[in-house]
Amino acid sequence: MARKIGIDLGTANVLVYIKGKGIVLSEPSVVALSRKTNKIRAVGTDALAMLGREPESVEVIRPMLNGVIADYETTKAMLEHFIDKTRGFGKPDVMICIPAGVTTVEMRAVRDAARKAGARRAYLIREPLAAAIGANIPVAQPSGNLIIDIGGGTTEVAVISLNDIVVSNSVRVGGNKFDEAIAAYIKRKYNMMIGERTAESIKIEIGSALPLDRPLTMQVRGRDQVAGLPRTIEVDSNEITDAIQEPLEAIISAVRSVLVETPPELSSDIIDKGMVMTGGGSMLRRINELLTEVTGVPCYVADQPANCVAIGTGLALENLEILRESLSGSDIN
Repeated sequence: MARKIGIDLGTANVLVYIKGKGIVLSEPSVVALSRKTNKIRAVGTDALAMLGREPESVEVIRPMLNGVIADYETTKAMLEHFIDKTRGFGKPDVMICIPAGVTTVEMRAVRDAARKAGARRAYLIREPLAAAIGANIPVAQPSGNLIIDIGGGTTEVAVISLNDIVVSNSVRVGGNKFDEAIAAYIKRKYNMMIGERTAESIKIEIGSALPLDRPLTMQVRGRDQVAGLPRTIEVDSNEITDAIQEPLEAIISAVRSVLVETPPELSSDIIDKGMVMTGGGSMLRRINELLTEVTGVPCYVADQPANCVAIGTGLALENLEILRESLSGSDIN
């Protein structure tokens, strides 16, 4: 029997789920290439360590952009590397999640990349459905369930009932946009340049969607734009709240648009159950409180939010017959 592997092929990270073992791999979606030979120097964690520190002979790239393939050949090589790391024999059956708003061309690119990377069969599942399954939401019931998945490149908002998506909205805003907004704020306010890894660290350490009663502070190191020399400043969490208002507004708008389009019977279910958040972006402090405040609907963060999509992708492959109708047509080959 072929191995069954679920892959969350994200903009920021790749997670791999194997039946019976759970999450076996979680590494950054980063690849380091030699500029001279175009050969791969490193993938995942090893490549991320080079980001922002690489010499001219090495190029470090993220082959996934906004949840879809930006560099086909590099994505194929990255997938091959991660599939090989699962250390199994024979070609596996693979289920890969895709954003709800991708085009047919983008879906075909993901499926073909998986096949050429060594998959025996490659299936696709919409990210909100995978997230809901991984969050242990009863998606098979005739009842409305609203899921908000904030990944590195996209935010997926969907209402799910009877194993399928009823209403959805996908916006190309996620954790990476938070990082970009933080870097732009530091540059604008302090005339200091910081790298994307530093911006991500700030988001994780002190980032908050709403002001904190006791603001957190952090020492930030970067390069002064005027003097061109290294410099250290101190920033607090309330500054970061101001910095990320624009991407937060985009996520709020996506949630509101789905709530507006939701049929009345399902809206009643959502008011009773609340909204569930998954994805790495849902771990931003107080973001569920912000969404509760602006929508009037209770919002909760799932257990292991960063792993929900990968777990759901693997579980969907294990229950392929049950979900086959939901994955028919453009969702499955």
